[in-house]
Amino acid sequence: MASMVVVQHQTQPSFSTLTSSLSDFNGTRIHSQIQYRRKVLQPKVGLQVTASSEKNILIMGGTRFIGVFLSRLLVKEGHQVTLFTRGKAPIAQQLPGESDEEFAEFSSKILHLKGDRKDYDFVKSSLSAKGFDVVYDINGREADEVEPILDALPNLEQFIYCSSAGVYLKSDLLPHCETDAVDPKSRHKGKLNTESVLESKGVNWTSLRPVYIYGPLNYNPVEEWFFHRLKAGRPIPIPGSGIQVTQLGHVKDLARAFVQVLGNEKASRQVFNISGEKYVTFDGLARACAKAAGFPEPELVHYNPKEFDFGKKKAFPFRDQHFFASVEKAKHVLGWKPEFDLVEGLADSYNLDFGRGTYRKEADFSTDDMILGKKLVLQA
Repeated sequence: MASMVVVQHQTQPSFSTLTSSLSDFNGTRIHSQIQYRRKVLQPKVGLQVTASSEKNILIMGGTRFIGVFLSRLLVKEGHQVTLFTRGKAPIAQQLPGESDEEFAEFSSKILHLKGDRKDYDFVKSSLSAKGFDVVYDINGREADEVEPILDALPNLEQFIYCSSAGVYLKSDLLPHCETDAVDPKSRHKGKLNTESVLESKGVNWTSLRPVYIYGPLNYNPVEEWFFHRLKAGRPIPIPGSGIQVTQLGHVKDLARAFVQVLGNEKASRQVFNISGEKYVTFDGLARACAKAAGFPEPELVHYNPKEFDFGKKKAFPFRDQHFFASVEKAKHVLGWKPEFDLVEGLADSYNLDFGRGTYRKEADFSTDDMILGKKLVLQA
């Protein structure tokens, strides 16, 4: 039987969004003691990231997930950071574990440029006036969104892009490497086209291709999908045999990689896969989520997706196939290495988010009930 998670922290106000407890993300440390076979998971000492000299940096996006952690790292490095957003979310929100002084320092330094990135005339005029040295494009999806930025900043030193490992062509030979064939028809083809535009324009660019990203503030139902079911004490439906292999990378490790390519000559005009070092099966991921959050080992129910019509609903948060990528290039070329192993990273996510009662989507067990209902009929 798993013990419950013990969270030790200083008294702090209640916040709607969450922060880091490890690495370069300062603030109150949360010490998670999750005991399984007497093994205690403890925070690791963070790697110190040293980027280039002070830069005038623009982040396209930056208030939801990746950019929350990236912007704090860049500000701590001494860079002038501006977020380009539509202004629908606050530019700076105090994060749990972040002292009033730390938050005041960050919020006093972070700058905001309000606008719609699809308003190309505004993008050109506003960016030209600012003369940014570096652009981080975190939320770009289509190639035509990038060209106005490049036109506005002819002296741009570096364009750093958040792409996706979803651009690779499905293959029997894994893990995916940066030199693998890509799929021009994938749902991420816009990101692939963006990389092509960056290459054709002759700019100094770097592209990171994450696999599945997880961690506090995650707006995609990755670990949250499992946590909802674990909290409710429900069986976890998993398609097929459950031995499909996938890969997750912690958002804080991704943010560190984004900083490590800044001003790095070895990253010039290069693509890097970024994710965790280990791969995991679907069944193993369900058990890892339970271990990280202090729940008993869950009951796993396997089903054949072809036997169900779920309509437009998604019954499982991962693509039903083997999908993972090598991060060896980033390790050898950049000297980057993930700080989190999977269970530690899931514990970090749970303790700083779902375990505090905050999540992005309400639980929806309707597809689960269809699967479990059919199982009961078959058993009868």
